[in-house]
Amino acid sequence: MSAKTPNPIDKYVGSRVRMRRIMLGMSQEKLGEALGLTFQQIQKYEKGTNRIGASRVQQIGEVLQVPVSFFFEGGPTGGMTVPEGLSEAPSPTYISDFLATTEGLTLTRAFMRITDPKLRRSIVDLVEQMASREESKS
Repeated sequence: MSAKTPNPIDKYVGSRVRMRRIMLGMSQEKLGEALGLTFQQIQKYEKGTNRIGASRVQQIGEVLQVPVSFFFEGGPTGGMTVPEGLSEAPSPTYISDFLATTEGLTLTRAFMRITDPKLRRSIVDLVEQMASREESKS
């Protein structure tokens, strides 16, 4: 018997829970305590291994101080077609994937603390040059 792979929507919602929890500096244990769950259950939610029910999504949103819609923004549609004009263009998933990592969140927080526009531009230029060099290696 093969292990069932998590649904892409469940994985995405879980990654958004993780991203927001990390943004608030909250541990899995603290989130679990607030919800009456173990940190292992939070881990399973964040990996998409276990689905998060509607009422639990509502509770998580309240604890993490975001609307329920936050967990679905920019995510996969599950094969459904959304009629034109009814939704905004979703942000590319690579952005949410990046922000869901500790490094991405740390880099974003540090960058946002830099107030000098010229210094910020220099950092962007430096990172773009580094990325170009990496691409040319391959």
